[in-house]
Amino acid sequence: MANKKQEEIEDAVNPVEETVEEVAAEASPETTEAAEAAPIEAPAESIAAEPKAPAGGDTAKVERVHKRAEKVGIVSSDKMTKTVVVRVDRLVKHPIYRKYVRKRKKFMAHDEFGAKIGDKVRIVETRPLSARKRWRVVEIIQKAEI
Repeated sequence: MANKKQEEIEDAVNPVEETVEEVAAEASPETTEAAEAAPIEAPAESIAAEPKAPAGGDTAKVERVHKRAEKVGIVSSDKMTKTVVVRVDRLVKHPIYRKYVRKRKKFMAHDEFGAKIGDKVRIVETRPLSARKRWRVVEIIQKAEI
């Protein structure tokens, strides 16, 4: 009688631990085969949150919707290391006189291509690289005529 009480106490203190093999052996073979064959479905919220793949069928690469600002200008200074000053010209119609006025703006751009003064370059907006540098040279469109 003491042994029974002692076993009950041990069972209450140490719960019964069944191994994976014992549980699998008790399950019927029909249910395990059906569970293996059934595909696992994801919730509808996670499917809707995934980005859409491009129409070309390439699922590994997802393109961004937003484009970075691009400008085309002429290099006006290349005196700094890996930095050029690009002058961008644009024509704006005057609000009163309706005549086109030429506006100029200078941008400092990071240059890995080695652009020289007079080169026509394409610059793209990027994160702040220094105190005044927020643009990067993407390509040299036309070399300067020497």
